[in-house]
Amino acid sequence: MKRDEVRQVDQIAIEEFGISGVVLMENAGRGATDWILKKTSPETPVGLLCGGGNNGGDGYVIARHLELAGRAVRVISMAELDVLKGDAAANAAIASKSGIQIEVARSEAELEDLIRPSDCLVDCLLGTGATGEPRGLYATAVQLANDTPGYRVAIDLPTGLDCDSGEVSETTFRADLTLTFVAAKAGFSNPAAAGVIGEVQVVGIGAPKCLLEQFGVF
Repeated sequence: MKRDEVRQVDQIAIEEFGISGVVLMENAGRGATDWILKKTSPETPVGLLCGGGNNGGDGYVIARHLELAGRAVRVISMAELDVLKGDAAANAAIASKSGIQIEVARSEAELEDLIRPSDCLVDCLLGTGATGEPRGLYATAVQLANDTPGYRVAIDLPTGLDCDSGEVSETTFRADLTLTFVAAKAGFSNPAAAGVIGEVQVVGIGAPKCLLEQFGVF
């Protein structure tokens, strides 16, 4: 599935079927949580690297459900919560009001302190719409995550990997597990992507069967 198709599925689900974006995000995050719970031990703390868009919003949902499952969890945010918008802002607010540990990384030194060995690190930095090399603190977060021992999970696709072409940026999150929404992304078939996507599992978002059939993914 290409990035334009991903957008179309979301748009049609929202506009034609009346499924709100926050419900789709909730479904995606809950489904991803199930896989994280399956693939890591109950004693493993989880650190979620959350960007400022909807991929970060997925991370806030995952954090909440991991906490409900009894996991030690914390969010490392690349953005101040008051600049988030839409569904991401809504889920960040819920996580914050729920008392989930959220720490905003404003510098490389803060990131170095927040990204800890032994954690399961979850990449919720950039989604399918991102193109090109990650920049700034996003690039630093990816580099530190790759250099830190622990199990790494990418949400939808690893940051730095192009959704459509599968081109791998010099700075790309190296996942042990990629939890991708709706369908495998077109770029995953590029042999270059094999070294960064790890095991791939498809997670549903609650889009209707008839909609998924339109895109050949059911």
